[in-house]
Amino acid sequence: MAKILPAVALNFKQPAPTLKPTSRVVKIVQSAVEAVPQTSAFVPPPYEGVRVVTAAEYKEAAACLAEAFAEDDVARYFIDVPDRDHWTAEEKWNLHVEIMEYVTYAHILKGLVTTVDEFKAVALWMPPGQDMDDLWTVLRSGMWRLNYRLSAEGKRRFFNEFLPLLHDTKHATLGEHDETSWYLVYIGTKPSARGHGYCRKLIEHVTRQADRDGHVCYLESSNDVNPAIYRKFGFEDRRTIHLQRGKKNVSLDIMVREPTSSEDKH
Repeated sequence: MAKILPAVALNFKQPAPTLKPTSRVVKIVQSAVEAVPQTSAFVPPPYEGVRVVTAAEYKEAAACLAEAFAEDDVARYFIDVPDRDHWTAEEKWNLHVEIMEYVTYAHILKGLVTTVDEFKAVALWMPPGQDMDDLWTVLRSGMWRLNYRLSAEGKRRFFNEFLPLLHDTKHATLGEHDETSWYLVYIGTKPSARGHGYCRKLIEHVTRQADRDGHVCYLESSNDVNPAIYRKFGFEDRRTIHLQRGKKNVSLDIMVREPTSSEDKH
């Protein structure tokens, strides 16, 4: 397995807008990028060497996730499509990295991106009340480029199937707690760095804060092995959903962690 503890999701409610890469759009994006804050407004207290990833480091964080999710069925769902059979492995890998870069940057803008031991492991969280649906985040992160980088089938899978399914499932699962939840979007460790407890540190960095605030945590797991690991951190199985446009159904296990008090932990 080329990853540890993956949770794959994107918090879009609507597809990215159809934008043409004109010079005006590029200038707007460049100006916005220069104004990006270097730290998140949603940062739990320091915990066991976990630190916040800055905008200047998004490529390093994305590279870690790309390596961690290199063979993940969900991460490849939009890339390994029939109308891209003619692409080389290198072309598909480059697109995989691009997607991770866009998603990572969007979470630096609107969420929380953390690492431990200098990009040996990385986590992407969406804090309570936050999302990356707005036009400026789509522009500044580069997510709009997926309208041109994904194939016709890739776009159908991403915008018409994947994003609506994840959005609707999260809302149906959490109900009134949807807007106040911490959303673990991605978490991954480089294969060479597994077994050092990095993901535990990245998860507990946020769950400790969630417990203090009385907030639930939510994730989708794309690997059959990982739910048992997540249960050790207090997550519970709620349901399983499926992506069905490929040759085989791709499953995602939905898990929720209820907040616990200090008394519950003893």
